[in-house]
Amino acid sequence: MRTNKLIVALDVDNTRKARELVSALRGVAGMFKIGMQLFTAAGPALVREIISSGERVFLDLKYHDIPNTVALAGVEATRLGVSIFNIHASGGSEMMLRTAESVSECAAAEGLSRPLVIAVTILTSANEVAVAEVGFGAAPGELVPRLASLAEASGMDGVVASPLEARIIRAVVKRPDFVVVTPGVRPAGAALLDQKRVTTPRDAIRAGADYVVVGRPILDAPDPAQAAQQILDELQLSEANSAMI
Repeated sequence: MRTNKLIVALDVDNTRKARELVSALRGVAGMFKIGMQLFTAAGPALVREIISSGERVFLDLKYHDIPNTVALAGVEATRLGVSIFNIHASGGSEMMLRTAESVSECAAAEGLSRPLVIAVTILTSANEVAVAEVGFGAAPGELVPRLASLAEASGMDGVVASPLEARIIRAVVKRPDFVVVTPGVRPAGAALLDQKRVTTPRDAIRAGADYVVVGRPILDAPDPAQAAQQILDELQLSEANSAMI
């Protein structure tokens, strides 16, 4: 069975809008991403509600704090039942290791499904100017594979990275099950808005992405379900073509 690689970002500000989108996109979206805006507005109750309805959730809160704090947050994300959650790779190896270990221990002790714990490399809104401003001495194309390698060594199940760096991540990370989730995906002709390092869904899959995250091109469409289906069709065609090569 082909895995649905489309994650729809529920970048809305209230529960009603989120419920409407989940209902409209049921059977089309492979997973729904809940980020800081919606989680702050609606809280964990909405996460539980969506999961209870049979859908999968990527909890996109990008935890970044001292190792113990992030590890405990990871335990609570596991108890929520999310399929994926993320932390910042720039938090360092101890933070990632502690979180991965705590999540595994919690899932085993409480009989829960273990979520994938993935590490954010460099945000897709950041370019060379932005990373230089905060003191990084290398461009995103150099930093991302370095952080991906650190994430792999620190027990992470994968990374969040721009689709422009997916191919080089595949070259430096040797684990075949290492997951690459790519935001910054825009269908051809869609507005970039605040994204800077972007590509199309087809190119993201060809570069080695396991999942693509799409928000506004679907949410802002006159018919979100139709827009999502068009993207899903493109992803599945790209996946089929890649398998034939």
